[in-house]
Parts: sequence; C-alpha cells; structure tokens
Amino acid sequence: MIKIEIPKPDMTIFKRKQDLTNNEPIIKPIEGFIDLHKIPRDKGGLILFFDANNDLLYIGKARKLRQRVKKHLEDNVSPLKNHRNEIFKIDVCIVEDPMEREIYETYIINKLQSRYNVDKVFYT
Repeated sequence: MIKIEIPKPDMTIFKRKQDLTNNEPIIKPIEGFIDLHKIPRDKGGLILFFDANNDLLYIGKARKLRQRVKKHLEDNVSPLKNHRNEIFKIDVCIVEDPMEREIYETYIINKLQSRYNVDKVFYT
C-alpha cells in the first residue's frame, strides 16, 4: 500500500493590510494579499487556498507558483473568480516533480474535501 502524506507548506501568506510605519514602499494589494512577492517565481508546486475557518477552498498546481497564484486572484477564468472574497490564507508547497504534484493534488482534493475543485473528486 502506498502511504501519502500532505506536504508541509514551505510558505504561508495571509490577507492583510500593510503596516506603513516600517518605511516600506507601498505595495498594491491583489485581493487583499500584499506578500505575493515572497512566493518563488521559478519553482513548481502546490497552492492551497483556505478561508478564515481554515477550510480548503481550492488546490491547484503550477510550474511557476507566483504567476499561477496571481492568475487565480486576477483572472476571469479561475475557478475561484466568484469566491475570491472568501480566501484568507494561501499555503505554498514546493514540489518540483510534475507527477508528484499531480498525485498530491488529487490526494489533497479528496482528503481535505476541497470546496471548489470539481475535477478529480472521488468523495460525495
């Protein structure tokens, strides 16, 4: 039997407002997220979108993580386009191997019963 465990996130970002007291340059938020620049641009992996109750809304995979996160937050074809206001936390797991990303994605969709993933669902 194959044993799969959900990978620990390499990074977590939260919806938040910028604290301007630290003399930081002003960062334009995308759907309330200002820390997107911390997500690796050239790494592949998994992106898990959670609500404020820590329920999984959607999981996706990407060859280039930062671009894909931005697409989900801005694009009109994202499955999350009507649910962006629910996103509170984004976990990013770096997984370079495409086959491993595929396996993890399917496993996590079904294990955590992702709300807005409609493909690869085996639970009812």
